[in-house]
Amino acid sequence: MSASTILVVEDDNIVRMLILDVLEELEYSVLEAADGEQALKFLEDNDQTIDLLMTDLGLPDISGKELAAKARNLRPTLPVLFASGYSEDIDVPTGMHSIGKPFSIDQLRDKVKSILEQA
Repeated sequence: MSASTILVVEDDNIVRMLILDVLEELEYSVLEAADGEQALKFLEDNDQTIDLLMTDLGLPDISGKELAAKARNLRPTLPVLFASGYSEDIDVPTGMHSIGKPFSIDQLRDKVKSILEQA
């Protein structure tokens, strides 16, 4: 079985690098985008496999929720994981998940694994 591919959308370069490092260490294949526009280019490419969209809620161009909605229009079954410093306050759309920042490596690993197992 090939590694699952996760699209990570995070405008903070340091946070994005940390997430990428963790996911790559866990042997996931990772695509990165600094904003919604970059993320949509990956999502619109039908040849690009994406098993999970992990997005920050506060992006510079469109919100994480808007991105998730667009992603679901393009890929109706795509699991979505929102990362937010305000996770307890966020209203996550049905069938989507959230993780609060800061999260530990173990929390991220367990969350991603459980989402991909459900998918």
